[in-house]
Amino acid sequence: MMTHEGAQRFASRWAESWNRRDVEAVLEHFHDEVMFTSPTALAVVGSAKVQGKPALRDYWNTAMQRIASLRFIVDRIAWDAESGELAIIYTATIDGNSRRVSENLKFDGAGLVVSAEVFHGAPA
Repeated sequence: MMTHEGAQRFASRWAESWNRRDVEAVLEHFHDEVMFTSPTALAVVGSAKVQGKPALRDYWNTAMQRIASLRFIVDRIAWDAESGELAIIYTATIDGNSRRVSENLKFDGAGLVVSAEVFHGAPA
């Protein structure tokens, strides 16, 4: 079972992986049958819901091809050990435009993300 400190470390490594643009490092924490929901996915691949790790990889790689610069800074996390849910609240700066985002991850008993939902806020 992940602790609050472990969740904080996870969020830090997650942001570091994104800042390196290392999609594979991010994906290693996701279950093969993950369900990922994001309004950005709708714009990139035509569906807000992306099912399975291969489809998620394709979505993220396609999105990365459209982005010149990316920087995620974790502002805080919210960890619920009982439900196995982690919210990573961060500032995303993409191609010079910043906004607040909450990425809500649900973990299984093996510590893999089985579902994720992304909420985008107003420009920061």
